[in-house]
Parts: sequence; C-alpha cells; structure tokens
Amino acid sequence: MNKNYYFKNIPKVDTLLKEERIQALCRIYGKGSVTEAIREELDHLRALVRTGTEEEITDEFERFTEELPGKIEEASRFPLRKVINATGIILHTNLGRAPLGNLQGEALFQTMGGYTNLEYDTETGKRGKRWEHYADLIASVTGAEGAAAVNNNAAAVTLMLSALTKGKEVIVSRGELIEIGGHFRIPEVMEQSGARLREVGTTNRTRISDYEEAITEETGALLKVHTSNYKIIGFTEETSIEELVELGEKYHLPVLVDAGSGVLVNLEQFGLAHEPTVQEMLKKGADIVTFSGDKLLGGPQAGIITGKQKYINEMLKHPLMRALRLDKCTIAALTATFREYLNENNAIEHIPVLWMLSRKSDELKQQAQELCAALKNTGVSGEFAVEPSISMMGGGSLPAEEIPSFAVTIKPAGMSCDEMAERMRKMSVPVIAYTKNGRVWFDMRTVTAGEVHELKCELTMLLGESFSGERVWESNPPRTRLTPNTGFEDQGAHQLPNHAHITY
Repeated sequence: MNKNYYFKNIPKVDTLLKEERIQALCRIYGKGSVTEAIREELDHLRALVRTGTEEEITDEFERFTEELPGKIEEASRFPLRKVINATGIILHTNLGRAPLGNLQGEALFQTMGGYTNLEYDTETGKRGKRWEHYADLIASVTGAEGAAAVNNNAAAVTLMLSALTKGKEVIVSRGELIEIGGHFRIPEVMEQSGARLREVGTTNRTRISDYEEAITEETGALLKVHTSNYKIIGFTEETSIEELVELGEKYHLPVLVDAGSGVLVNLEQFGLAHEPTVQEMLKKGADIVTFSGDKLLGGPQAGIITGKQKYINEMLKHPLMRALRLDKCTIAALTATFREYLNENNAIEHIPVLWMLSRKSDELKQQAQELCAALKNTGVSGEFAVEPSISMMGGGSLPAEEIPSFAVTIKPAGMSCDEMAERMRKMSVPVIAYTKNGRVWFDMRTVTAGEVHELKCELTMLLGESFSGERVWESNPPRTRLTPNTGFEDQGAHQLPNHAHITY
C-alpha cells in the first residue's frame, strides 16, 4: 500500500472551504469554527492513513467529502442542547432538572430580546431594585410577609445564615445534617456562612428538649432542614416546626427552615405521599423558609427565601446578596413560574413538572401503544413491547416514591442495548433512556406528546441504519422551537398547552 499516495490526496482546507455546502455552514456557524472543525477531521483522516488498512482508508476517502458537512455541523453545535428524556426521572439533575413551560419561555424571550427595566423604576424615572419584580408575587403565593431570591438553595441557606447568625451558634438535629448533590454538605455550607454548628439529638431521634438544653447566650437561631432527598424509617422521632417556634418565641430566637426541594401544591392529588408545602411551614410559624426553584416548584434554578420581612430586609442589604443575586433572565422565568401558581389549576396544567406528575396511567399507556405501533409499522427490525414501568421524581426530591408509568421497550436487532444507548446519545437530538432485562426502556411520563413523533423518527433512523445500513427516515421530525411571540411552538404536534401573548 502506497501511503504517500493517500497523503497527497488529502484535500486542503482552502479547497474544502470553497465548496458550496461548507460555505453555507460558514454563514451559520462562522468561518473560524468551521475551519477548526475541518482541520480536526483532516487530522483524523491523516491518523487513519498512518495506522489503518487499505480497505479502511479507501472507504473513508469515499465517504469523507459526503459526510464532512454533517461532521462539521455536529462539531459546531452549541454544547448545551435539547435532549429527549425517556428515563421517567422527572427532575433529572444531569438533564437540567425542571423543564420550563410556554409562559416561562415567553417571559425569557421578552427579557432577552432587548433592554429591560431590571433596576429602573418607570414610574419615578429613578433607580429601582431588581427584587421588586418578584418579591410581592412570591409573598402572595406563599403567604409570606416578604421574599428574596438568589442563584440556588445552597446560596439561599448561606445568605440566610450569614445575614442572621454570623459568629453565633445555630442548633440543628444530627438527623438533618444532609448532603446535597455534588458533595455539598449542610455543615460545610454553615461554615462558609460564618455560623457555628451546634448538633443535637441523634441520627434517628431528636426531641425538643435536646434543642432547649443546647441554647446558650451564643445561640443565634434554630435550624430545621427538611430531609427531602432521603428518609429515615423505623425507631425515629423528630421535632416539629410548631415545637421549634414555641421554643424560639420563649428564647427570642428565629426559626429557620431549609425546605430543600420546596413544593407549593398538595402532592396527594397525584397519588403521592404528603409532602409539607412551603405555605404550611410558614403558617406553622417558621420565620424563614428557603427552597429550590428548579425542583418541585418547576421553575428555573434559584434559591427562594420567604418569611418575615424584618429578616428578609437583613438579607437584602447583606453584601452576599450582590454576589448571589439573580440575573434578568432568571428573574423573568421565576416571575412567570409564580404567576402560574396564582391559580393552582393553571400551575398543574402549564408547569411541566406538575403536568408530568398529573398524567394518568391510561394516557401514558395509550402514548406508549401509539409509539410502539408506529415503530412496528416502519418495518425496522427488533422486538417492541409496551410494559408497565416505574417513574421517579429525582433531583433529590420525594425519595423512595415510585410513580407508576408505562414504557416502550426495545430489544434491538444487530446491536447490543449498550451500543444502542451509545448511538442514541449521538443523535442530532440525543435520546436518553435506560437498559433493564436486556431491553432499552423509554418511559412515557417524561416524553411529551410533541416529542413522540420526533422520538419515532430518531429511533426509526437508528434501527433502520443498524439493520440494513441505509437510512430509513420517512420525513424530517418536527423541532420544538421557542419563538418570541408565541412561546414554545411545536411544528406538527402538540407539546404543552399554549399561552396567549403576555405583557411581561
């Protein structure tokens, strides 16, 4: 084999850049990024010439020019992009936790499209405060006196403790010293805030007397942490918020609650166990309650702080508030989220997390049957079935809660389940599913109606290629896109209920 012949026939970058299809990509992604992608592909080709067989090299040369535009497009895409979540895990941390709905998306677009009154009072013409856009709305929904928000719940706890208890002891039960995602632990968060941790009780049992015996002149607050990402069962006892409030009033100490995931609606209506709502915690007398925005609330990543206005004011003027404050886009999405909660029925219908929780078994089974039948009708090979499955909340929320669902399962022909999963991750719209009992499972609870056709097209192409070596794709799948005036618009299929245009 004359490798010099192949080296001499490797096309030059300048020559490839003159091709019409490549120039079209340059107009979309920019000449610089396209040129870099071409160079990388040429490097791969040179490496193959050095180490590959003549058959491999010949095949690659034959396909190189035809496949180059697709490879450039893949390399030039934004690294953060849409995926189809077919795992059944609603708050999948690795997939971005809570997806946003139409109203939330529309609010984002209206904010991103130009300048805003982020810190400008249009009534007086003077400087305004960014939290004024959301504070009253959050307070109204939760029943709190006041509210603030920062970039996540760990930041909310840090700000709360730093503003209210820096240099003082904060009493917390040993059974509530939780670790959240990414190895962040409550004791470490407290240390960074400048508060000193005072542990009381045991892992499984903590009484109100344990708190009272620990109170000294150095005590700054009583802290209760809701164990939203695990459960302790068996011989257990925990102190209620009401007991802590009574003790706090006796010693003039604030009662602070880290609610973790945070929920604003009664989850029992979805067949789940009771989860204390933020409203309940505040009604029981908690002085401050913090919770996440992108978990059970169903909004953007944020840490929401609700409670007594005098304590909120201390946090708003604290130096950390500037470091942890929200940007205009998060404020827009967060405000739209709480606007939905002004009417609980609207929230359940329009916020994707609640909508997924509310989906009935019959609806999920029908969706699975339709997808399964559609895949069978394409003629691609493999074993297809509809089977009962179990969805999970995920995201450190509702531990051990199993949510009945239905899934389409596939035993692929011509490749293993692991190989199929890998290929799905490399699709133009990656599909994330899971493998069990020698089959690939696609849980319908986290697949919207608008994504079913897209999923069918993606899987038909994948399974058709694997079996016959040819692409079997009857048409281009619809792409769910976000438009400034209409929010999420699904071309060809219904995704989530649309909203009328709003003035935000």
